[in-house]
Amino acid sequence: MAAGARQPRPSAAAVTALLAAGLVLALGPAASAAASRPSEVGSPGEPRSRVRVLSAANWSLVLQGQWMVQFYAPWCPACQQIEAAWENFAKESEHLDTTVGKVDVTQEPGLSGRFFVTTLPTIYHAKDGVFRRYRGSRTSEDLQGYVLERKWEAVEPVAGWKSPSSLMMHGMAGLFHLSGCIRQIHSYFTGTLGIHVWGSYAIFILATLLIGLILGLILVLLADCLCPSKARYREEAAEWIEKENAELTAVEEVEEAEELSANELEEAAEEKKDISDGEDGARSSEEANSSEDGSEEDSAVDEGSGTEETEDICEQPPSDSETQSSVRQRKSQVADNGL
Repeated sequence: MAAGARQPRPSAAAVTALLAAGLVLALGPAASAAASRPSEVGSPGEPRSRVRVLSAANWSLVLQGQWMVQFYAPWCPACQQIEAAWENFAKESEHLDTTVGKVDVTQEPGLSGRFFVTTLPTIYHAKDGVFRRYRGSRTSEDLQGYVLERKWEAVEPVAGWKSPSSLMMHGMAGLFHLSGCIRQIHSYFTGTLGIHVWGSYAIFILATLLIGLILGLILVLLADCLCPSKARYREEAAEWIEKENAELTAVEEVEEAEELSANELEEAAEEKKDISDGEDGARSSEEANSSEDGSEEDSAVDEGSGTEETEDICEQPPSDSETQSSVRQRKSQVADNGL
């Protein structure tokens, strides 16, 4: 089927195939099971295969029960070597209470991205939605022993964020699916339409730019719808600026008034200090003058008291002793003169 997919087809057939794929995705697991039934049964001359073919539509079946799933590619030599062993293992799966499945990564790139398949073949064991990577031998006997002896219990399960059912792996599946679609479109351009490889690259570049412009326009429209208009925003901004300016002006006026009052208080204090200093100087000068006048009066009083004392002394009459002594002196003088 892979070789047939590479053959050139008309554009109408490609459109029909795309519509069929969309119909399968819309109908879900039932349509996928119906589409995969011929591959499970095979041609009338071939024995029926017990391997369940999984796709992006019915992969959620793996989340229930016990499964062994192989990711392969038709061109992979290692996958071709274990194909017979995988079929024998599927025949014994009824006795193991295990469902055996397979995924063609060339047809299901999204599913390979969901399981983050990087090497081929890759085998996973699933038990009720818990996934473990099988790394043992790929013979039918070893695969059966892995399930019968419950060796999978000793294997560490896949982390929750890497689980195929996690949100991150949903995104990874989308990216891988997108890459697969781009590859198919590139093959259609270069194979069916005969466009040069660089011409196909140029088309993808232009398409990427156009999609970016469209998405940007959508975002701008959404922003205009969800956010207020520019005129209203400008009015609100102008009102806010005016309010801020009024508040700043009021604050500045208050600060200026406080500064003026502080300056006035300082000037009044300085004037009061000058007045008190002048009064103190006048008082000190008056006290000095009064002290000088007092000293002059004291000296005058002292001089006056001295003169008065001398005058008093002069004015005092001689005492009796002094008169007697003076009389004796006269008598002695008279006696001397008579001799």
